[in-house]
Amino acid sequence: MSSYLITGVSRGVGFEFLRQLSENPANTVFGLVRNKAATESKVAAEIGRENIHIIQADTTDYVALEKAAQFVSEKTNGALDYIIANAALQAKTALVGFDTLSSDPGALEQDLIDHFRINTIGAIHLFNIFMPLILRGRAKKVIAISTGMSDPEMTLKADIFQATSYAISKAALNMAVAKFSAIYREKGVLCMAICPGAVNTGSLQIETEEEGQLAMAMFGKFKQYSPTFEGPQKTEDSVKSVLALVNKATVDGGYAGTFISHTGGKPYL
Repeated sequence: MSSYLITGVSRGVGFEFLRQLSENPANTVFGLVRNKAATESKVAAEIGRENIHIIQADTTDYVALEKAAQFVSEKTNGALDYIIANAALQAKTALVGFDTLSSDPGALEQDLIDHFRINTIGAIHLFNIFMPLILRGRAKKVIAISTGMSDPEMTLKADIFQATSYAISKAALNMAVAKFSAIYREKGVLCMAICPGAVNTGSLQIETEEEGQLAMAMFGKFKQYSPTFEGPQKTEDSVKSVLALVNKATVDGGYAGTFISHTGGKPYL
């Protein structure tokens, strides 16, 4: 039926994309990860479907991505319908702001660079390498998973000072999506960025009481931004709403190059 390429499928939102999209046996689903063996074991134990193919490739490794594209091309006769760029870095620095991070300028600079390489450049490499396959696909949809914190409006409404490097790199990703759309929209390719909401993925790996308090402070900012916010949602619910939007969105429907919430409107949470 359709072919999908998803990055960062080892856990969280990416793994849930893999699970939901593979429910249709007619779909062919490719998952890119850094640890192929571990992810294949998890897929076999928790999903167990033959229409899933796990490929080892870091999105910051251009050569590895080229090899991945060759593998996908061989399996799909040179075409690909969907890309979902989900792989991302969100380090524990997300719990604090520039005032705290400025105590170590070198570490701050490296944190910014690390986030930018994975969250922005990695997606750019991915889109560039797989675009020839997308152009030969039927759906022609290229989706980047972003965050509401990349929107200055959300930041300013509740003075959300946290997640500096993460938010900045995702804002750059949103612009990259717009630039790709500027090239490929006339060729029928839908490029768009989607915020999946606040999702309980465990990516921050809260281990200490202090980290827990910092996380609660950030959630308090989310509540200030959106009074209906009651905490991170389940990955299953988030992915379901993102896929509903992906299926609904079209190039001519006002979605081309946009950054939008999984709900289709604001607030993002």
